[in-house]
Amino acid sequence: MFEHIDFSSIDVTAPPPAQEPERQYYFIAKAKKLLSVKSSEIGRPLTAMVKTFGCQMNERDSEKLRGILETVGYQPTDSEEADFVLYNTCTVRENANLKVYGRLGYLGGLKKKNPHMVIAMCGCMMQEAEVVDKIQKSYRFVNLIFGTHNIYKFAELLVSALENDRMIIDIWKDTDKIVEDLPAKRTYSFKSGVNIMFGCNNFCSYCIVPYVRGRERSRRPIDIIREIEGLVADGVVEVMLLGQNVNSYGKNLEEPVTFAQLLQEVEKVDGLQRIRFMTSHPKDLSDDLIQVMKNSSKICHHLHLPLQSGSSRLLKIMNRKYDKEKYLEVAEKLRREIPDLSLTTDIIVGFPGETEEDFQETLDVVRRVRYDSAFTFIYSKRTGTPAAVMENQVPEEIIKDRFDRLLALVQEIGREMSSRLQGKTLPVLVEHVNEQDDALVTGRLENNLVVHFPGDSSMIGKTVDVYLKECHGFYYIGEPAE
Repeated sequence: MFEHIDFSSIDVTAPPPAQEPERQYYFIAKAKKLLSVKSSEIGRPLTAMVKTFGCQMNERDSEKLRGILETVGYQPTDSEEADFVLYNTCTVRENANLKVYGRLGYLGGLKKKNPHMVIAMCGCMMQEAEVVDKIQKSYRFVNLIFGTHNIYKFAELLVSALENDRMIIDIWKDTDKIVEDLPAKRTYSFKSGVNIMFGCNNFCSYCIVPYVRGRERSRRPIDIIREIEGLVADGVVEVMLLGQNVNSYGKNLEEPVTFAQLLQEVEKVDGLQRIRFMTSHPKDLSDDLIQVMKNSSKICHHLHLPLQSGSSRLLKIMNRKYDKEKYLEVAEKLRREIPDLSLTTDIIVGFPGETEEDFQETLDVVRRVRYDSAFTFIYSKRTGTPAAVMENQVPEEIIKDRFDRLLALVQEIGREMSSRLQGKTLPVLVEHVNEQDDALVTGRLENNLVVHFPGDSSMIGKTVDVYLKECHGFYYIGEPAE
């Protein structure tokens, strides 16, 4: 494990090893030396910040990137006036791209004032050729561009960026490599994401993810368990198992393992209190998984089950591989087997060709399933996906009207579902001191609902029994149980 490596003893005058992760340890050692020299020249420590756009997978990647930056000697900061700024990007929706371009323009002005500044870009957005072309032409001040498949090479790429003035671009189309045992800087000391697989094989017609994250590849169970055991030894009590579709975990392993079987092994880790996971695809959600969740004392009774649309006609065009009836059957089974389950979902409004009848089918599913909350999205055309060239794009004014109606229904039902816990005393994992009132702390119930209650920073990372006094829609005001 990298924690036991003395980087100062690595001979960086010798050729770098070919084997991973030893090769990256070599470049971490080399980056440390380069940074030490730069810091001496400038007369102060150098700072770094990583800004994340996107999903939990990106958040976990950013923890790894921060870990390497801090290991080589950068001091962390939340300011974009840092000496090293890294944007870890998302490209699921167009507005995410536009936001990044806006921030890049701001960074260009900062770099003129700080000649030592290094600007790097990585993540899903960088896997799009037109994006890289635009950065090359319009944002020449960017030093380093890399994608999703070679994040483990960050130390090596960092050395290249520190040694060269030219823009360095290292984008891979795909990979079958999984390299672990590299530094990571967790956002929370008591909880962590754990990648169990990478990529996606589903090719939903609206989604860019399989093109930018690559094909599915699962980590070996023994490596996942070893990582979780290490995290627990370091104070972690909750893990979030991460994958684009965790329900298809293990299919490409030499010795296939189901996601349900993996969960049973994770549950055996002593000291681990809570297990979460996302995202689940309805087409792959097995009866075995439902039973493992039902019988587990550690798996949180919260399941994110993306619907996208309630119209069987649209679901077929979306290539979701289930229809409305199949989805409702799965949801009904979950409600029956795990009555206190919190169900959340994703819904797209305005997919090409969506009619009012299709939209009413979506509203019908929302009424019947009764989600605790839903992430509602206006369809965003992504170049390179089949849906981007479909005819019958829905007019903007119709999309807005439907979006508003859906949001109103989701919020109404969500408030009703959340309030069912009022008056109960339940365990809350405290996450931080409340940002609006420092006499309160904020934590989460097992079902992922937020709770604010009186407390102080000494409670962070601890599980406290809390009386849920008042429901305010999607959060509770509580009191510590006596």
